[in-house]
This record gives sequence, C-alpha cells and structure tokens, in this order.
Amino acid sequence: MRNLVFAINMSLDGVCDHDIFNPDEETLDFFTQLTRGADTFVYGRKTYELMVPYWPDMAKNHSGSKADNEFAEAFNAIDKMIVFSKSLESAEEKNTSIVRTDLKDEILKLKQGPGKYILTGGVDIPSQLMALGLVDEYYFVVLPIIAGAGRRLLDGRNLQETLQLKLVETKTLKSGCVVLHYSK
Repeated sequence: MRNLVFAINMSLDGVCDHDIFNPDEETLDFFTQLTRGADTFVYGRKTYELMVPYWPDMAKNHSGSKADNEFAEAFNAIDKMIVFSKSLESAEEKNTSIVRTDLKDEILKLKQGPGKYILTGGVDIPSQLMALGLVDEYYFVVLPIIAGAGRRLLDGRNLQETLQLKLVETKTLKSGCVVLHYSK
C-alpha cells in the first residue's frame, strides 16, 4: 500500500500561510527531494492555484534561482495531480484531475494503486485527511518566526481522537528551520 505523506511549512506559533515563507536554497532542496520521491499530488483548490501555473511556468522558463528551477522541474515531473474541489471549473495541467466525489474513498483507491508515495500539502484537504486517519507520514518544516496571526493547521476541524505520532527524524537547516518527520 502506498503511503500518504503530508508536508507543510509553519511558524513557531503554528501559522501555515505561504506569505510567511520565503525558502532559502537548503529548504527548497529539502522539498525538491521530497517531491522527487512522490508520483502523485493531492491538493485542494487553494493550494493547487498557489502552485499552478507558478511552478510549471518556472519549469518551462527556468526563470528562478537554481534551487527554484530544480524544485519546479521536480514539481512538473509528477505523474498525477488530484485536486479536490467543488468550485474549480477546469485544470491547467494535462496530468490534473478534478475530483468532486468522496475524499476518503478516492484516497483509499489511490493508496491501493501502484506507484511511489502520494504527497499532499496545504491546510484544508490535509486537515480532513488527518481527521480521517489517512495520513501515514508528516513533515513539518518549522520556521524560526512567530507570525502572530494567520491560518493554522486543523483550524475549525476537530479530530475524533488524538493522533499519536512517532518521531522518525529531525534536521536543523542553516536558516534555523527545523524539519520534523513523524510517522503514524
């Protein structure tokens, strides 16, 4: 069975807002390596629209730094992108499917299929996946900042039971970011 892996950046006070995150080369390299290990992305509409067309365009134009371009190429090489949305009319990328059916059923089907691990990010869809007990691994990249305000993981969502995770690895980056890797 394929693992569902969740990765996110967050401030020390738990804010998961892309506006607070300006990744350095080492942090972006971490996410590039994580992306290369996956063959499927699972996003909600908001995260999808943050990622596409930004990263695919960068992969075509090589308009960023070396680290940006490498991440863009890894992002663009993903075989399949699944977007859960009731409002998104169409997808910009050919490898993207918009799914409007039951989240749990679709993820269980994906996990049963062949391939590498499935990678998800963002707040809403991953929060739902956590509440359903479907996330197998977690990567929290904790930024050395206190944001003070913003969207937090699991905002407005209650878990039916506390998730007890096992610490797999920690890594401190030169920027002061700390990568925490947990498994179920």
